[in-house]
Amino acid sequence: MAGMTTVQAKTFESLNPATDEVVGVHPVNSAEEVRAAVESARAAAAWWGALGFAGRLERLNRWKAALTRRAHELADVVHAETGKPHGDAMLEIVLAIDHTAWAAKNARKVLGPKRRPAGLLMANQKATVEYQPLGVVGVIGPWNYPVFTPMGSIAYALAAGNAVVFKPSEYTPGVGRWLAESFADAVPEHPVFRVVTGFGETGAALCRSGVAKIAFTGSPGTGRKIMAACAETLTPVLIEAGGKDALLVDADADLDAAAEAAVWGAMSNAGQTCTGVERVYVHERVYDDFVAKVTAQARPLKVGFDADAQVGPITMPGQIDIIRRHIADALSRGARALTGGPVPEGSRYVEPTVLVDVPEDSAAVREETFGPTMTVTRVRDMDQAVDLANATAYGLGGTVFARARGLELARRLRAGMVSVNSVISFAGVPSLPFGGVGESGFGRIHGPEGLREFARAKAITTQRFRAPITMTTFARTPKVDAQVAKLITFLHGRR
Repeated sequence: MAGMTTVQAKTFESLNPATDEVVGVHPVNSAEEVRAAVESARAAAAWWGALGFAGRLERLNRWKAALTRRAHELADVVHAETGKPHGDAMLEIVLAIDHTAWAAKNARKVLGPKRRPAGLLMANQKATVEYQPLGVVGVIGPWNYPVFTPMGSIAYALAAGNAVVFKPSEYTPGVGRWLAESFADAVPEHPVFRVVTGFGETGAALCRSGVAKIAFTGSPGTGRKIMAACAETLTPVLIEAGGKDALLVDADADLDAAAEAAVWGAMSNAGQTCTGVERVYVHERVYDDFVAKVTAQARPLKVGFDADAQVGPITMPGQIDIIRRHIADALSRGARALTGGPVPEGSRYVEPTVLVDVPEDSAAVREETFGPTMTVTRVRDMDQAVDLANATAYGLGGTVFARARGLELARRLRAGMVSVNSVISFAGVPSLPFGGVGESGFGRIHGPEGLREFARAKAITTQRFRAPITMTTFARTPKVDAQVAKLITFLHGRR
């Protein structure tokens, strides 16, 4: 099984992970080619930035409409390169379109010039802040959501006035190329959105190419390499590096809804979701009922590549070995698989697997599995559930099912995002920031915070009249200093 194979030194094939059918052949772009793409984008960025918010809004809306009309075509490419069901591909495309619309519509409101209070000491000044484009933004995208995830950077960077050079995963280069070509069709004037393809070396070249910022989604290990490469030129980075998200079920939760959310959160996209449910902590009073409901929902899920499949293949070949190791380690230490179980050698698929009685120090609990598995653990109360959920180096997303204490528990989870009585809903709300803490990375995409990630704040003061007390002059007298001292004492010296 393989997601791609090298044909010769300068091209590689993208393969269907379910059938090994060749989906497309793409160039392995060299460092020189990457630099040329960035230079071309830099020239385009000047034009794109000069369009202003209104000009960019019109063109991004043009692209959004094209994405909407051709969504099924794009979904076919996603299905072929990742193996995920066509419906799952459409879901991420729909979310990406909605985010693009929000970013384009709200860019002026978030990034346009704003007055700030100047304060009494500088009352003669008009104070404003505005957000200017960075220039060219480099985006390095993942394979698991090859449209939705990178578009959280691409669309927001474009709306903020930047050009973009996108390096898609080597497992989904066709998706990246489709996105760039569709943008060029909608905005033919200049190459504002470019794509480069290849392996790790191409991504490293993008880091060293002179872009103004890198937005990366992937593993913590690769994130560290990205940071090291960017450190050579002090290029700032935004990193989203996976998670080990927990779902908490309190004694008063709607168990049917919680079970449905747990199964979808853990098994959709074959579990290859950074904010997917990997660990479930359930109050002891409802544990048995919850486990029964989860098992009943997970067991009949259909695995395959055909039109009826609900769970597709594992896209990245090496991930199968990780999933297999996690399940085997848990079972060897006393865990039980209520559905699924050991993964056969040579398999392209993993059956939805519900594990119980899993030790907290096992790989299945401590490490990111990224497969259609979940561990379900009984807890005495929600305080213990919060402690166990937070006992991880990751901190991306989380889920709480509870009637009385939902918001309280959500606030206590060490995570960048939490959904209460639903699962992964935060990702679908364009106005909310998306990102994590700890090993899950730093920085935010989506929402106003996501727009500001791709702009630089610029402060401007304009003198409205000459101040009665001028401090910024060598002609300042001792009398002026005394007046300033009295004023600052009046303003701040009282208890």
